[in-house]
Amino acid sequence: MRKAALSMILGGGLLAAVPSAFARPRADVLTVAVYGDSPYGTKPGDNAQVAATPGFIGSINADPDVALVLHVGDIHSGKTYCTEAYDRQIFDLWTAFADPLVYTPGDNEWSDCHKAGEGGGVYDATTGQIDYVLDPATGLPIDYAGGDPIANLDLVRSIFFSKPGVTLGKKKLVLSQGLIPDPFHKTDAKYVENVMFVQSQVLFVTINVPGGSNDDQDVWYGAPIASAAQTLEKAERDGADLRWLDYAFGFAKLARLKGVVVQLQADMWDPEKGAAHQAGYEPYVQALAAHTADFGGPVLLLNGDSHVYKSDSPLSAADPINYIHPGYDVSNLHRIVVHGSTTPLEWLKLTVDPSANAPQGPDAFGPFSWTRVIQP
Repeated sequence: MRKAALSMILGGGLLAAVPSAFARPRADVLTVAVYGDSPYGTKPGDNAQVAATPGFIGSINADPDVALVLHVGDIHSGKTYCTEAYDRQIFDLWTAFADPLVYTPGDNEWSDCHKAGEGGGVYDATTGQIDYVLDPATGLPIDYAGGDPIANLDLVRSIFFSKPGVTLGKKKLVLSQGLIPDPFHKTDAKYVENVMFVQSQVLFVTINVPGGSNDDQDVWYGAPIASAAQTLEKAERDGADLRWLDYAFGFAKLARLKGVVVQLQADMWDPEKGAAHQAGYEPYVQALAAHTADFGGPVLLLNGDSHVYKSDSPLSAADPINYIHPGYDVSNLHRIVVHGSTTPLEWLKLTVDPSANAPQGPDAFGPFSWTRVIQP
């Protein structure tokens, strides 16, 4: 079934759906601004980074090289609330981007909204009910839908992905999973946030993999067991994500592209989380390893989540953190953890040069090179 769906997507259906996202990829040099885990706050009402965001966006807009912006997720911290007003405030701020903005959701804006620290609530073993964090002014739950993760993801989709296949900021057509009907996996159409496109002979693909909560396996509200809704959420999203990776790498190999960029939010090699907490990400690690090895060319993984900049190759047996997901030795994947959460705000200046073939190093690999840019 997966082969049939892949054939459909890699055939006329995909190219006809969004021709400008894939047709005749040019060899121009591309400069990308990458950031995430921003704007953050140390507590509810801490809006210092929100207030700094217009200037931050202005600094990216002022760089004449930048032609694309990527946000790897987490539009607020785990210590601030999940409200519709806040989400819309970020959307409004992002309208100032002069270049296309490709955003993938993070855990703090949906999968962790159930947590009391984000304004959700706590399971009461005595009553079997959720004690929600209430707004003292209204007496109602302070979070959107009481912090329900599925409702908050739907809210994020309604605000940031109201036009599937079109970027935020300057409009650019991309291929959204929501635009490609898969007769074998009909629920995949929900994942409008998963997109892919080709630019400068490199394929960019995003998948919704939230960090912080073991790929949404931390039981909602601290209840004794996961609800049927939570179990189904993870199963459907993991399936859709993994199929989207199948399609993306299949196209990249078929088109003989120079490289692949994978954008997601979770740091799947965060040593602070521990081996048990990382177990939920193993299917993604396995898929990335298999696809990267099969593709053979440079693959760049961009994620946020753990906040501190890193440049490494975690699938290589020689990398110090390979032990977190052991048993792999795939050297042609390089990973960057995009720095976030702190001030001054910063972004990663990523250059894609299809004519380059740099050896893998701390600031370059294949067609990719990068440097950190800290807002003055």
